[in-house]
Amino acid sequence: MHRLVPKCGLNFKPTPQKPIEYKYGPRSVAIGDFDNDTVLDIVIAHHIVNKIAVYLGKGDGSFRNPIMYSTGSYSSPYMVTVEDFNNDYQLDIAVANFGTNNIGIFHGFGNGSFSSQIEFSTGSSHPIAIIVADVNNDSLLDIATANHGTHSISIFYQHGHGNFSPPITYSTGYDSLPSSLAAGDFNNDNYLDLAVANYGTNNVGILFGNSNSTFEKQITFFTGVGSHPYSIAVGHFNDDGFADIAIANFGIYEIGVLINNGNETFANQVTYSTSSASPYAISVVDFNQDDRLDIVITNNGINNIGVLLGHGNGSFENPIPYSTGSSSSISFAIGDLNKDTRLDIIVVNNDTGSIDILLGQYEGFLNQTRYSAGSSPGSGVVGDFNNDTRLDIVVANYGSNDVSVLLGYKNGSFAKETRYSVGSNPIYIAVSDFNNDTQLDIVVANYGSDDVSVLLGYKNGSFAKETRYSVGKWPTSVAVGDFNNDTRLDIVVANQLSNDVSILLGYENGSFANQTRYSIGSWPGSVVVGDFNNDTRLDIVVANDVSNDVSILFGYENGSFAKETRYSVGSYPQSVAVGDFNNDTRLDIVVANQMSNDVSLLLGYENGSFEKETRYSVGSSPISVAVGDFNNDTRLDIVVANSGSNDVSVLLGYENGSFTKQTKYSVGLSPNSVVVGDFNNDTRLDIVVANAASNDVSVLLQNNRGTIAYEMAYASGDGSSLQCVVIGDMNNDTNVDIVLANYGTNNIGILFGYGNGSFENQMILTTDSNSHPTSITIDDFNGDSIVDIAVVNYGTKQVGMMLGYGNETFANQTSGGISFDSRSLAVASGDFNNDKRSEIAITYDKRDNVDIFVAYNLHPFAKEIRYSAGIIPYSVAVCDFNNDTRLDIVVANRGSNDVSVLLGYENGSFAHQTRYSVGFNPKSVAVGHFNNDTRLDIVVANDVSDDVSVLLGYENDSFAKETRYSVGSHPISVAVGDFNNDTRLDIVVANSGSNDEAKQRCCFPSEHGLTHDQSGAVYIYTVEWGDTVLYRVLNLELRSENRQAFKIWFPYLKLFDTALDKLPTVKQIVWRDVLLDIGKSLCKDQTVT
Repeated sequence: MHRLVPKCGLNFKPTPQKPIEYKYGPRSVAIGDFDNDTVLDIVIAHHIVNKIAVYLGKGDGSFRNPIMYSTGSYSSPYMVTVEDFNNDYQLDIAVANFGTNNIGIFHGFGNGSFSSQIEFSTGSSHPIAIIVADVNNDSLLDIATANHGTHSISIFYQHGHGNFSPPITYSTGYDSLPSSLAAGDFNNDNYLDLAVANYGTNNVGILFGNSNSTFEKQITFFTGVGSHPYSIAVGHFNDDGFADIAIANFGIYEIGVLINNGNETFANQVTYSTSSASPYAISVVDFNQDDRLDIVITNNGINNIGVLLGHGNGSFENPIPYSTGSSSSISFAIGDLNKDTRLDIIVVNNDTGSIDILLGQYEGFLNQTRYSAGSSPGSGVVGDFNNDTRLDIVVANYGSNDVSVLLGYKNGSFAKETRYSVGSNPIYIAVSDFNNDTQLDIVVANYGSDDVSVLLGYKNGSFAKETRYSVGKWPTSVAVGDFNNDTRLDIVVANQLSNDVSILLGYENGSFANQTRYSIGSWPGSVVVGDFNNDTRLDIVVANDVSNDVSILFGYENGSFAKETRYSVGSYPQSVAVGDFNNDTRLDIVVANQMSNDVSLLLGYENGSFEKETRYSVGSSPISVAVGDFNNDTRLDIVVANSGSNDVSVLLGYENGSFTKQTKYSVGLSPNSVVVGDFNNDTRLDIVVANAASNDVSVLLQNNRGTIAYEMAYASGDGSSLQCVVIGDMNNDTNVDIVLANYGTNNIGILFGYGNGSFENQMILTTDSNSHPTSITIDDFNGDSIVDIAVVNYGTKQVGMMLGYGNETFANQTSGGISFDSRSLAVASGDFNNDKRSEIAITYDKRDNVDIFVAYNLHPFAKEIRYSAGIIPYSVAVCDFNNDTRLDIVVANRGSNDVSVLLGYENGSFAHQTRYSVGFNPKSVAVGHFNNDTRLDIVVANDVSDDVSVLLGYENDSFAKETRYSVGSHPISVAVGDFNNDTRLDIVVANSGSNDEAKQRCCFPSEHGLTHDQSGAVYIYTVEWGDTVLYRVLNLELRSENRQAFKIWFPYLKLFDTALDKLPTVKQIVWRDVLLDIGKSLCKDQTVT
């Protein structure tokens, strides 16, 4: 006898995640791997903006920013599908363009990008739906469309390389308004047929295909008065080999199923109510992986989608609703977005203009089924005892001195028990093949008779009479392993009263040698085996009840063991299990602690030692523990039998060896043993529990409904009128963050992610009054490898730039020089010119163009960092003094008559200054290689002493004592260059006190000599870089201090950039006011004004 006990399902709290939301009128979605990274991507048809958007998947259920492709002005793309049309092994995209009466094909390049659209006319048909199939069996994919405007369907036959013939059209009847079509071989003649949902005439039309690529006239099947079937799908719902049909009857709130009779007719429609929701889109898929097709629908009028689980006989369960963020979900696609082996759903919402991602979830165990056993069952284990590929159960009955064997059926139920006598008070049981006959045998620890019973198994699932072997006092647990590497299984027993373990080495015939005993802790209660130190020899771990620890005994090759090593755990440990919980290829230990109501987790090291325990709360009086991957995520989970609370606790594992909080499931009275196995062959682990007080076992089959959870969005704030959401790692912590455009509150919101699906509260970045941000893109716009934000501000018609510092802060918004006069629809970014800085692309409403804005000379600055210099620092130059590829700083200090040198570090900081004396009132500093020794030198213009100071650089990063050279009155600026093309640097000085222009040409004919002459010139310059030196004849204009202009002619000038020690191409000489600091050493792209 067994009883079915109802149990509520395992519920999940919705996980806050990011929505993908744009006001572009999403209409249809399809999926495929567009960039060949084994991660699914999605494409969406946006009918309002006449584009398709490609979102490349990241593999965790989230997506990168979209790449937009135009489908043509007024095209209004209604439906999109994905296939490889030109046989280049790259996925392509086909679009039904309702507005322009054509089919658009975008050929994929395999890297996530696509060619421009190729159009194929559909006449004046207004195509509303599109499918792809090899209609004429020529191994080339063809296209079929449902045509709303001409009440027909059209076939486009491919004739190679992605080219298609003109359409062949078939009528679907007057006012039929076909809205969806599907292909299938309904009469099994190996020619595809077509099924059409005729919204206007309330029927399904079937066009049977012929061998000559034509179709018969439509045959219709009535779907009910006012049913208005909107969507249709095809699949095998039973095992008769004929394709069946599922219909979304929009008008009467029902799902219709037409079972194929096999003779080109269908049975009367069987319907399933969707309550007050109008089903819109429909698809069939094995959602819960039970090898039976299920039906998935989107609903209009209520905020959910529905899943109808198939029974495999043509019937379905009533719809299971799953909430979405919309009451008008019009299209969806199904696939495994995050590689967790569970199907996920992408839903397009017409009312909110958004896309919902619903990720498949682990649901748990719904019902227990109880089966009678003997008196006080104390331990259970599973195995296939009769070789029928179905797991069976064996239980040790403490009160009746026997074991119960329950043989399993295919559906997860079990036959009535068969009992076999063993010793006194059997308390623990294990199974293995002791005599190498490929049949499982049983070993039982007999607590009352101080021995173990071995029962050898027969092929039919029965067992021989027991054979007993003496062990220690009060044996409480038994485990099996080959301890001496002789290919014969041995037995280890934990003896509670004698505080030791017994080792019984096995013989080939299934008998065992006399025991060998090893002392361990106090009151051992549970024993398991494993190779903890990776030496290919089995070791033993024992839970010691009274001493509150576990003992580890490392095995030797001859089957003997080393002295124990102990590790503390919780109070009164009752059961122990092992597994690799953190996927580091080392065994870990989990212990059930009865008195502290928790489990202890000890993660293993490579040498066989263990970390200090980590505890997780479970139910009352946990007495048994087992491990298995319950949710098929490749990470081990834990299940615990709680004797005091009559339930089991399931703790799902994370990849790092930690666990979720427990979820409890009720079982029988005083459960004292738990094991796991797949009892109904659905590829999901189930649980069996021995209940001591109710004399039965509970079997919990894992629920297999393929449940999904809605990925909710965070509220953006009152009045925010959220316009756009993008995701990315904004603070370099490898966690996904969310960036929001808050149109109503004139700001940008950032929610920094914790990496576990939750986020910090929104951080606000202001975008100016009445800016009304509508679109966002994130990228590195200034080449500093830090993510920045570009926001389209509809109110001010400008693009705002918020340059990131990498520490969760951003610079205040600047315009970035981008403005526009039309309503922008979308913004995207990318490095279009390979300059390692991203450019910005903007599209506009009612304009057939895209603007590309190239990043140029963006200068974001973090908050200042100050470094001490001399008194009244007046002029600065930068260069690499010590040849470490890091820029250093030299400062002319006007008040202390010296220069400060600050050497730069790799992280952008600087060493403490070193000061060197120069002349009086230094006002300008420049650097250059004056003596050609590969070390940079310094020149300073001294205003009061009317000279320049030259400090030659040493190899040890210091400088020689100054050497002075007289110049004109009050020199205020100095620059350097090779003015006479002799490969030696010269110096030019601006003298403000002598009210003239004077050129100080300086040359170094030898390493230590300095000569000069004066012929008159004052100038400063900028350069644009090139690969070669360019010589120019220059006619330049100079304004002196009194603003009087004059001309000066200077021939054949070759300029030199002292900061980077390279020869630039001279493009321009710029003369400006000499009152400004003109003595700087120029760097790349620098203009001095």
